[in-house]
Amino acid sequence: MLGLAPEILFVYALILLAIILFVNKRISFDVTSLILLAILMVSGILTPKEGLSGFSNPATVTIACMFILSEGLRRTGALDIVGDYFFKLSKLNYRLAMFIIMLVVGVISAFINNTAAVAIFIPVIISLSKDLGKSASKLLMPMSFAAMFGGVCTLIGTSTNLLVDSIATDNGLAGFGMFDFAPVGIIFFIAGFVYLFTIGINLIPERRKDESLTDIFQMQSYLTDVVLQPNSPFVNTPLHNTKLIQDLDLDIVEVFDENGNSKPDRHNIKLQQKDTLRIRGSVKELNKLLNREDVLIKPNKNWEDKDFEIGNAQLVEAVVAPESSFEGKKLKHIDLYHQYEAIVLAIRQKGKIQQEHLPDIRLQSGTSLLLYAKKERVNDIKTAEEFVLATEIKVPDFHEEKIPAAVGIILGVVGFAAFGILPIVASAICGVIIMVLTGCLSNEEAYQSINWKVIFLLGGVLPLGIAMQKTGAAQLMVDGMISNFESLGPTAVLSAFFFLSMMLTNLISNQATAALLAPIAIEASSTINVSADPLLVAVTMAASLSFMSPIGYQTNTMIFGPGQYKFIDFVKVGTPLNILFWIIGTFAIPLFWPF
Repeated sequence: MLGLAPEILFVYALILLAIILFVNKRISFDVTSLILLAILMVSGILTPKEGLSGFSNPATVTIACMFILSEGLRRTGALDIVGDYFFKLSKLNYRLAMFIIMLVVGVISAFINNTAAVAIFIPVIISLSKDLGKSASKLLMPMSFAAMFGGVCTLIGTSTNLLVDSIATDNGLAGFGMFDFAPVGIIFFIAGFVYLFTIGINLIPERRKDESLTDIFQMQSYLTDVVLQPNSPFVNTPLHNTKLIQDLDLDIVEVFDENGNSKPDRHNIKLQQKDTLRIRGSVKELNKLLNREDVLIKPNKNWEDKDFEIGNAQLVEAVVAPESSFEGKKLKHIDLYHQYEAIVLAIRQKGKIQQEHLPDIRLQSGTSLLLYAKKERVNDIKTAEEFVLATEIKVPDFHEEKIPAAVGIILGVVGFAAFGILPIVASAICGVIIMVLTGCLSNEEAYQSINWKVIFLLGGVLPLGIAMQKTGAAQLMVDGMISNFESLGPTAVLSAFFFLSMMLTNLISNQATAALLAPIAIEASSTINVSADPLLVAVTMAASLSFMSPIGYQTNTMIFGPGQYKFIDFVKVGTPLNILFWIIGTFAIPLFWPF
């Protein structure tokens, strides 16, 4: 052990560095994981083969396949049809709507990527809440929590389950079957329902009001029409060359001719006298145009969403998705107009609305953007992995004729794995091949659907678990933990792992939490001479049940902006639920997974 001490200290320092970088988020978590991987190989702690084993791990491959399978189902419009059906059913009353939404999203999330299910239902719920006369905030949080409830019920419900299963088999354990998590998962599901319908429902605030997007983003003082006068030097000049707003914090949103008709092709617009330029900007910036004799500023009007539906454009609310490539970038470095022909009018971030100095704002997951976009490009925004659309739109190019094929493929993947005919990784790969061959989605759509940040995260953090076991760092951690809990029995050890996993996943990703704690749980089970299964189930469940923070789990991040929540809302509603699950997990897991 003395000879291994420097290596153990090195691994501990690396774990501390990983946690700091994951929490800080200044460096993307996928890049952080690659930094860890490089350090482990350069230091000689891991061989290149060991270091790269995370990328060939069955869990990594299976998770990539599940992204594709979920996208194939979404591309057919199957989830939208389900959403529309239950939307009509939910119009009766609020509590019925809440029950149906939680049940449907929970069941769907047990079999496909739960972020895909939540992305589909966010605009449905916002629209439904208007019909019910309820704040969308009262429905979005229960939906997100239900997605987590459902995700822990099956092996493929969340990437964490697949990851821990793979770590278990790599260590010579039997691993988990498709529905092995179901008994405990269903208990959590029922307990979560009861909590939300009795206590939680009263704790969830009514944040989002039934308002237009222009009111929600407080745009009334930030939009003005300016008329170009005959003596303007900008007459007969292309719009993109005009210096009217040069060096000002203003954007030209749209141009109308003197008859009020929108000029659709922004790239080829030549400004003419009496053209009306709709401009976004503060009163302070607009006042800088007052002394110009070549423009006439119209009196402010009471802006409504319909004012922006003239012509071929519309207002939409788009949320920066978890693990989006836009996260951490300034708006001016993204150029959404050239990518999606969309102009950003306002931003809601960390509960604050910002209409000024937009180009310098650094985007984060969960940030809501008010976009003025061409109607034919809104579908591109909806299908982009960078965004979750909070505005309900009808997508014209669903492959509805492929719905039976897509549903059959998902059922086949689940069935072949559940009955032990094929390992889950083989079943998922076959499902992806058939999904593409049947035309449910194209090759390009399949590649684009994979969240490569998650794949590189797994590829980088899985070898860290190998390093912990190889150097003895995991065993040393176990010795410290066991010395405090062994006298209380294995149930206390399980409870400690559940609590540690539950807290850590609120700081770093659920995949990273599982990759760090699963090897330690296996070492602990060996030390106290009990089965590793109950400890691994505790780590798995707790890592995917993060209710106390909007950043602890992807679905919470997705609803944070559209629901107009504050951080404290998740603390108030989620903390009692996490404590309840901690207590339930401590005693329920050993009943189905004996020591």
